[in-house]
Amino acid sequence: MIKDILEIAGIAGEIIREGFGKNFQIEYKTNEKNLVTEIDKKSEKAIMDFISKKYTTHNILTEESGEHKKNSDYLWVIDPIDGTTNFAHGLPIFSVSIGVMKKNEIIAGVVYDVMQNIFYSTEKGSGAFANNKKINVSNNNKIGLGVLATGFPYNVADNPNNAFERFESLTKQARAVRRLGSAAIDFCYVACGVFDGFWEVALHPWDLCAGKLLVEEAGGIVTDFAGNEIDIFTPQILASNKKIHQQMIDGLKI
Repeated sequence: MIKDILEIAGIAGEIIREGFGKNFQIEYKTNEKNLVTEIDKKSEKAIMDFISKKYTTHNILTEESGEHKKNSDYLWVIDPIDGTTNFAHGLPIFSVSIGVMKKNEIIAGVVYDVMQNIFYSTEKGSGAFANNKKINVSNNNKIGLGVLATGFPYNVADNPNNAFERFESLTKQARAVRRLGSAAIDFCYVACGVFDGFWEVALHPWDLCAGKLLVEEAGGIVTDFAGNEIDIFTPQILASNKKIHQQMIDGLKI
């Protein structure tokens, strides 16, 4: 199955790369900050067509078209472009994220960093890889030496879940905080040790399904802000190399 996930992520990536920097149609969802392009839809269609032909009985959950139920133990969780705003504005930081679950457990995932042509892949119990090279989280155990990542939801103006206060707290404690605009890539960068930790106050299943397993298989941990276990429907996400996890939990207390 992982070979198939890699294949369709690559096909979707080609569609996205071909559309990057071109003229394309943009629509708005909940507000002007939450947009979708025709390339998102083309990418999603390619992925769904692939799954529907090869895994005819499997359930699918996607960002753009929602849930497609077929009463299967398997669920594919798809973000056809994670980082649509970056894509639409010509910023080359975006990805394809595909996670697969069986009986509510994530068993495989791929995040394709399209413009860097890096496939981050994982299967449950088999480690995490970047273009077939094994990756691991960082060994840093001090938040003051750490580089962290975060993002903000589309309703950021409402300051949901004290997003700004938490950002200020961890920014003061860490060496640096980065805001890339693709949560899936943020997870990958934690998994390969570029970032020591990553948090967001509100993510969706398609943002985190593949990334969560990547971090865990690379030796990291993903919880909520209190250190509790999460599932893909938990909006509050804290991912780290384990060694600074408690320090981040403390820093996120408001």
